[in-house]
Amino acid sequence: MTAFNYWHFITFGVIFFIFLTGSYSAIKEKDMKIKLGMFFSICIVTLFLAILSVIVVDKYTKNVHLYKLKNKRLLRTEQIIYTGVVKNEGSHLIGKVTIEIKLVNKGHAVGNVKGSNFYQNSGLFDFFSRGSSKNTKPQSLTKEFVVAKNLKPKEARTFRVYFKYPPYFRSTSQFAKVWGH
Repeated sequence: MTAFNYWHFITFGVIFFIFLTGSYSAIKEKDMKIKLGMFFSICIVTLFLAILSVIVVDKYTKNVHLYKLKNKRLLRTEQIIYTGVVKNEGSHLIGKVTIEIKLVNKGHAVGNVKGSNFYQNSGLFDFFSRGSSKNTKPQSLTKEFVVAKNLKPKEARTFRVYFKYPPYFRSTSQFAKVWGH
């Protein structure tokens, strides 16, 4: 669950007022079919508005940045370790800070892309086996990690995450994205 701030509660209040107004209008209606349709519509609209408002308020009030991202590869265990610092640049509490690290293999990063990287043979057997071929090697890897919880305004925390590094990757490009929710 996200950490709510006063902007969330203000938007929830407005949405609740819209719900009450729509429900009152539905109750005043004499025809039962129209009354049920209006009530169902107002429930759907206010639910959509509530979900959208959480996303929009989170986007504009929870501002987190990533600093000093470094990686180190451990060849013995075939893992890669990422370390860095996340900082809440906003003025509101952030419930969870998530980092997404995407590794892309050499062919896709440099532009040396061959058709065999994207095209894979398919047939009737692949349809039923869900493509569980041992020859398929994904050329990109995406991992998400929660690196901080309850990050106060202007507070920074260090993190360390690690995961298995595919041994067939060569000269990878890395892309990191961080967000708070």
